[in-house]
Amino acid sequence: MSNTPHELAEEFPEAAEKIHALKASNAHFAKLADEYHELNRQIHRIETDIEPASDEHQTELRKQRLALKDEIFAMLKA
Repeated sequence: MSNTPHELAEEFPEAAEKIHALKASNAHFAKLADEYHELNRQIHRIETDIEPASDEHQTELRKQRLALKDEIFAMLKA
């Protein structure tokens, strides 16, 4: 398991198998998951002071991550 917080498998542990299946069978879901992963890594780098950013930029990235997470959750529930 990664030490980066907010990974999809940690956010939705009960849906780990469904996440894997959707990544393999649904191109849109795979794209969303990849975008979430990249955005989450960027936020983690900012939070750990590896990549400096303004508070405003960090807040905007977190909002984008939350929007992606909401869309992913909706697809998992469908």
